[in-house]
Amino acid sequence: MRILGIETSCDETGIAIYDEQLGLLSHQLYSQVELHADYGGVVPELASRDHVRKTIPLIKEALAAAHCTKDDIDGIAFTAGPGLVGALLVGSCIGRSLAFAWNKPAIAVHHMEGHLLAPMLEENRPEFPFLALLVSGGHTLLVEVDDIGEYKVLGESIDDAAGEAFDKTAKLLGLDYPGGPRLAKLAENGVAGRFVFPRPMTTKPGLDFSFSGLKTFAANTIRSEGNDAQTQADIALAFQDAVIDTVAIKCKRALKQTGLKRLVVAGGVSANQSLRAQLAILMQSLGGQVFYPRNEFCTDNGAMIAYAGMQRLKAGHFQDLAIEAKPRWPLEQLLSVKDSL
Repeated sequence: MRILGIETSCDETGIAIYDEQLGLLSHQLYSQVELHADYGGVVPELASRDHVRKTIPLIKEALAAAHCTKDDIDGIAFTAGPGLVGALLVGSCIGRSLAFAWNKPAIAVHHMEGHLLAPMLEENRPEFPFLALLVSGGHTLLVEVDDIGEYKVLGESIDDAAGEAFDKTAKLLGLDYPGGPRLAKLAENGVAGRFVFPRPMTTKPGLDFSFSGLKTFAANTIRSEGNDAQTQADIALAFQDAVIDTVAIKCKRALKQTGLKRLVVAGGVSANQSLRAQLAILMQSLGGQVFYPRNEFCTDNGAMIAYAGMQRLKAGHFQDLAIEAKPRWPLEQLLSVKDSL
């Protein structure tokens, strides 16, 4: 089975072709970072318009790179949610329309299921069951995963997601968009221990996250301590350490609660090297394993959508002719691949 995957949930247009036997045949990605940089964040209407301009040309490029024609494609997968509704509609309309025109089955893919399954694109794949930590600009989730579509959300952010908190704190520090990677880079020059930030909700039972107060703490520290270059770096390090410690504490708690020994980490923040180092230490101490997608598949991409779509199409799931975009779509609403429609 050979699947064309389309990802347009936010500010990156991702197209990929995945073959069940041969693996990833081509992968095209266009980032809108420069488009949104002047505004300090994603402008939904501009994002939608850019997806309109880029999606079809990238599909053509992906087909050419994979030495494929439409006749070689067995199905089309597209992100239907969650995300920005206008951006989702672009991918949904194009994906469903192409499937109709080419007489191929189509499948609407949940964006976070795509991230959750992204490590399956690697040679070293996790086996089910596992605990998934999904950390991105829009989501922070801890999910118990028994199989594809068999998900139990154990904890989630009740306010800002981890990536969102990184970006907002970076903006407070005067860093350009996208702020998260720039804050992580700045933190490399920080002096450990000069500032100590709280680890929110770690002294309370439960697995939910809250990062908005941490952002406020950073704002107050910046206001009171000044904003010279070294202070910026020290605050960046203190903030990053607080987020990473909080995430690690919650992961350890979830692993002990479930008895699982495998941890999958995915989403844009999973590319953070300090987070990876701390979670590696954690899993080693627990006698477990941690799995990641490669860096280029941590952020939004078409490969993860193609892979997730392939699993559902193989199970007999498909999208009818209705074109849907679901800006909010609970992960637990998904059917197991063992269930028929």
